[in-house]
Amino acid sequence: MSAGERTAAERERARAERSQRRTPASGGRPRRGPQIAGAALALALLAIAAGLGIARLEHRAKPVKTVAAPIVVKVLVPEGETRLQMAARAHTAGLTGSYLAAAKRSPALDPARYGAPAGTPNLEGFLFPATYELYSGAPAAQLVREQLAAFSERFGRHQIERARALHLTPYELLIVASILEREAQLSSDRPKVAAVVYNRLRLHMPLGVDATIRYVLHDYSSPLTAAQLALVSPYNTRIHLGLPPTPISNPGMAAIEAAAHPAHVPYLYYVDAPDGCGDLVFSKSFAQFERDAAAYREALRANNGNVPACHAKR
Repeated sequence: MSAGERTAAERERARAERSQRRTPASGGRPRRGPQIAGAALALALLAIAAGLGIARLEHRAKPVKTVAAPIVVKVLVPEGETRLQMAARAHTAGLTGSYLAAAKRSPALDPARYGAPAGTPNLEGFLFPATYELYSGAPAAQLVREQLAAFSERFGRHQIERARALHLTPYELLIVASILEREAQLSSDRPKVAAVVYNRLRLHMPLGVDATIRYVLHDYSSPLTAAQLALVSPYNTRIHLGLPPTPISNPGMAAIEAAAHPAHVPYLYYVDAPDGCGDLVFSKSFAQFERDAAAYREALRANNGNVPACHAKR
């Protein structure tokens, strides 16, 4: 073989070797698709894992929000207050809405069920006095509902039967109890005041209870003037026979029980005792009442017009 032929043969062999290096054993071009897809999948998984890690870090980084416990307020409603006075307490306690509007009427209690006449203006007398716990900012209507529920739980069959035994409606018994709350400071005097009320009703005498006039005037401290004592109003029991048209306060159970169980005494009159201790002096004659009233006026005069300070009785 000549040098030129060897050169050509060598060139041919070199070309074949180059071709073998470019072409895999199976022939054709290299298949890069599966390798690229695998790499992409690996990258995607890494991205997802990285995202989850970032999310976890962000979650851990967020501060935990704490919810403050609601504030509970206690609303103390004493015995013998009016709905107007209770409305002021509801406002002071931070309750919302109008207490007076809520205490006008409610589906929770129908006064007619207790013998109240048609047209009874509001729920005075049924708003049971007690201490109630509510959330701060609660509606005043919730307080009214709880008061009416408390009344319904306590004023039941026994009180209704006692009213009938006294020839009263349950509503009238409630009116008498509301008077006792205003007239008697001591629990021992309440059954006796109830006896005076019933004795006067039986004899068709005016009750002459100044607390009913004060209810209309919304004045429970100033001395009543002659003009006020002659006030033309169905609540003026000095000039109108019978009970006032509605309760004049919201009584507690002690006053309700005293109205249901009056003392068996013949008294027709009472006046504050001159010792300033809050008890009453009772009498069955007007002459004795005048003497008792004079003793009280003298005690006031001797103390510069003020009620004397009470000294403990022996």
